[in-house]
Amino acid sequence: MNPTTRSRAIKLFRYTENASRQAHHAVAIAPPFIYLPLFSRKKISLAAQDVSFENQGAFTGEISPLQLKDLGVRYVIIGHSERRKLGEMDAIINKKIKAALNAGLAVILCVGESKRRGFNDAIRFIKRQLLADLRGISKLKTLNSKLIIAYEPVWAIGTSRFDPPDDAGKVIHSIKNFLNTRYKIQNAKVLYGGSISSKILPRYLHRPSIDGALIGGASLKLKEVKAILKF
Repeated sequence: MNPTTRSRAIKLFRYTENASRQAHHAVAIAPPFIYLPLFSRKKISLAAQDVSFENQGAFTGEISPLQLKDLGVRYVIIGHSERRKLGEMDAIINKKIKAALNAGLAVILCVGESKRRGFNDAIRFIKRQLLADLRGISKLKTLNSKLIIAYEPVWAIGTSRFDPPDDAGKVIHSIKNFLNTRYKIQNAKVLYGGSISSKILPRYLHRPSIDGALIGGASLKLKEVKAILKF
């Protein structure tokens, strides 16, 4: 729920849009729902922070994938750790992914262990998440091009701690292998998220298995936005 004012949202967007022209990576922003119409049809890609699994109907407070599509939204974040913390279960995440993909939206699916674990335990945990979240989805022909994974170890989010780049790179490499073996998704895109700042971002982007980053609090700071988008 940041920022809390329309004027601040517009300032952040304009600054990010200008800075993104120098970026070497694809850039998308995920503002709160109420600000999405302000930036609809702009050159920079839009993402939604969540989505309903229903297309329409009497579901007060929900936002449907068709409504997002109509606004020009390209991506939707599903299964973010903050949503999971509020009680969102894998079964609901699974339904949301199906609805988003069927509407033609690209999905950024967030996965990650809640407690710091060894490599093998972390991989087992993430594989269980993926199996539950992607249940029955391999039949969708768009899966290969419309699914992005964001690996965000929950213990690192908002804590100023981060998974060492080598460790994160190994986990992401294993995620890609699993997606290829289980779902025939070749060249899957996997991002890293978890207390990312401009100071440590290059250490992740230099790892060949890491395709980008899911930026949280740093995206609200103008100087950080400029520094991050230089990479």
